[in-house]
Order: sequence, then structure tokens, then C-alpha cells
Amino acid sequence: MTDFLIITCVQHSKANGEYYAYGPYVREMNLWIEKEQSVKVIAPMSQSLIPDKIDMPYVHPAFTFSEVPAYHVQSKQAIIQALKDLPGIIGEIYRAMKNAKHIHIRIPGNMGLLAMFIQILFPKKPKTIKYAGNWDGQSKQPRTYKIQRFIANSTFLTKNAKVLVYGKWPDSTTNVLPFFTASYREIEKEPVDKPSLSDKIRLVFIGALYDGKNPEIGLKLSHLMKKEGLNFEFVYCGDGVMRAELEAQSRDLGLQDQVVFKGNVNAETVKSILKQSHFLIFVSETEGWPKAVAEAMFWGCIPFTSRVSCVPQMVGEERERGVLVSKDPQEIFGKLKTLLADTKELERMRDDAISWARKYTLESFQTEIEELK
Repeated sequence: MTDFLIITCVQHSKANGEYYAYGPYVREMNLWIEKEQSVKVIAPMSQSLIPDKIDMPYVHPAFTFSEVPAYHVQSKQAIIQALKDLPGIIGEIYRAMKNAKHIHIRIPGNMGLLAMFIQILFPKKPKTIKYAGNWDGQSKQPRTYKIQRFIANSTFLTKNAKVLVYGKWPDSTTNVLPFFTASYREIEKEPVDKPSLSDKIRLVFIGALYDGKNPEIGLKLSHLMKKEGLNFEFVYCGDGVMRAELEAQSRDLGLQDQVVFKGNVNAETVKSILKQSHFLIFVSETEGWPKAVAEAMFWGCIPFTSRVSCVPQMVGEERERGVLVSKDPQEIFGKLKTLLADTKELERMRDDAISWARKYTLESFQTEIEELK
């Protein structure tokens, strides 16, 4: 019998006898499993044999991993392969659920989609379901995401479960609990001492470089700032399919001296950069609880960010702790200049962002998750 079963679509790798996955996810899961006697994870393995810089290992003495194929249905060939793989995946999830004391499902995702259907067969098993996406029922999302949301929200289909979502939403049932995530410990609440804005304006983007995150907006903003004659630096932390395109665009705009591409970096490097940065430029189209925004606020790096998921609840609708913006670089630049011209308002916004973000530490997170089991 497994004490704690995790089902996720996050891809894993193995090195030196340890299983690795995306760092922020594993950091959270290590808190979930810390006090469990035995843990099992069902997930796909990455094609890469080497963990990425951003990856972390699970830490648990009684940890087992069950590899299942990653599947999708985006092409005819993929559909044929999925039909071959699905019976084995479904069987593995069913057997694991039957032998688990507690079931933890990560959604939305392809593996979570199967798990949400199978968990209906185990109404008496205690479950926690983490919806790590946008719970807003009015948002535009893939049909499979909406199916997973519907099943999780249904008190008829999903029983004895606590569904953890980001933010408060009017159509949520008694299954649903507003929740949060965290990156830092209480001991990390250091005083914030930013470099002078008069010396250099420091901006940062943190996240994957693909079109859903709109990383090109940072370059367009940088171009406007350079034309205005401002002294600034824009740092990209993250990698992805758009990196080469963005680097070429940066050269074409003559921004080599202002824009820096760091690639994927570890959590300590992100922390160091945020402590020195004044503004986060993060205009994503799809988020759950954006760690980039929460971590930036923790270090007094004021977010300029999009109205998506629970972000307005994080930064405030009226510029309380950050600035909500559209994808228009001219609009962002105008709001940035307005804030730069008002030092008192900038300092107030920064201090309020710090106060809000520092309520959500790893210690408070661990206390909350222990009460959920």
C-alpha cells in the first residue's frame, strides 16, 4: 500500500539514482511528501537523459517511480500511438489508485485527464487535486482543460476531494479551496535594498520563451526606452523555442548592450536578479499562480503584468501592488514612465507588494497542506 500517490504529466529524468523534474514543481512536491511513509509517482520520462539547470530531485527515502508514455492526439500518427498506449496507462493508474491511501492529481494535463476519470471509481479514497492552471470558468481554454475542471468541480463525480485552485471564483463548489504556492522560506525575508533608478533602470522577464508568454514585448519596450534615451538593462531568464528569434530581433534593434539572455537559470540566480531588478515585465496569456509575479513581488520588483487568472487578485485592480497592462508596448511604456516620475507612489507600490507576497512562505504552505490530508 502506497501512502501518497502522485499522478502528473510533468516529464521526469533520472540521474545518479534520483528522479528529477521541473524545479518549482518538485520543490512544492517535496513539501507534500515530507511526512509520508511511502510515495509513488506516475508520470512520463523526458527524452533528455540529463536534468536541466532548472530541474530538482525528489527527496524521500521510500520513493518509487512508475514510467508511463507521454501521449497526445495532435496528429493522426499520435492518435494511433495513443490508442496503443492508453490501456496500459489506464491500468497502471487504476492499480496505483486502488493501492494508495491518498491520491494527489495534478491537472490540467493529459495524464490528469485520465486520472480524473479513473478517480470517479474511488469515491471513498481521500484526494487532493491541484489545478495548476487558470480556474476562471470564463477564460478561453482547451476543451480537455474544461473537462478536467468540470469533473473536479462536480460534487457528484468527485467525492472526498479537496480541489486546490488559484484565486476565488463565483462558480466554485464545496469541492474547491482557494490556495497558493510559495518559493521562499521565512528566513529569506531579507531587507530589500535596490540599486538607484537614477543609475540604471533594471527590468526582467522570467519564464519560458514561447508565444503564450509574449516575451517579445520586452524587446519592443526596450526599443522604446532606448529611443527615449533611458539608461536601462533588460534581463531574460528562461529558454524556449523563441530564444533564437528574440536574440536576432535584439541585434536588429541594436539592443545588444541593453538586453541580456541568461537562458534557464537556477532558483538562486533568479533570486539574485530579482533583488537587483526594479520591474518585472510579464504579459502572459495563460497562467495559474504565476511564480514569476509572486517571486518578483517578494523582492520588491514591481510587476507589469496581464489580467489573467488570479493575477488581478495578486497585484490589485487599482495599482495596489503592481500594474495591470495589455500587450501594447506603448501602453506599458506610458505606465512605466508615469511610475518613474512618482517616486513616492513607486516606493508605496513596492512596499505593498513585498508585504503581500511575504505572507506566502514555504512554512505557511506546508502548514496548509498538512491540514488538507
